[in-house]
Amino acid sequence: MKQKIVVFTGAGVSAESGLKTFRDMGGLWHEYRLEDVASPQAFQRDPATVLRFYNERRKGVLAARPNAAHEAIARLEERFEVVVITQNIDDLHERAGSTRVIHVHGEILKARSSADPSRVYTLKGPLIEIGDLCELGSQLRPDVVWFGENVRHLDESAGHFSEADKVLAIGTSLTVFPAAGLVDYAPPTAERVFVSPELQEVPRFYRFLQGTAVETVPPLVQEWLAR
Repeated sequence: MKQKIVVFTGAGVSAESGLKTFRDMGGLWHEYRLEDVASPQAFQRDPATVLRFYNERRKGVLAARPNAAHEAIARLEERFEVVVITQNIDDLHERAGSTRVIHVHGEILKARSSADPSRVYTLKGPLIEIGDLCELGSQLRPDVVWFGENVRHLDESAGHFSEADKVLAIGTSLTVFPAAGLVDYAPPTAERVFVSPELQEVPRFYRFLQGTAVETVPPLVQEWLAR
């Protein structure tokens, strides 16, 4: 039976594909006020600004390419059962070849009805415009989790963590809860590795690898595949 690896990724993985992070210095929050672009209230107040913000981000995602870390993570499927749980709203894991990806904060390349959250649509291009409606006649919005909205798939994700033989957490500040709490569900027997470019508080029982995702993940994956 294959060992199970859970890979938990944050913005640091996508940053190396050129996508701006929200929280790092120089990240997106320094150009926009959080309350103006990432809450249901902002969308009600000024939907055009919110849609424009996400349209620009969507163009960036479509132009970006998976990097060596995304590709190494996908390669783990050669030998292991792999579940990628990501805080990222891009599709770079999928494009790199990962086949099981859970997006706890939604997906920017999808739209959903602002009246019925179950009505979700894959976008054919980079734009959602004012006047793009679902069948109910309601304005479409990005299918991403905004502040004040519930993170998705938490129970399912916690279940995967609790069954893991190995956990690899990469490029996440572990400051965005409740998703950050998932790392604590790993069993005591699991091999647990945390990758970050800067020293920060490392989750208990995790081995710390300091470096960028592109620097550290491919050698670690090579080591795991060679064992």
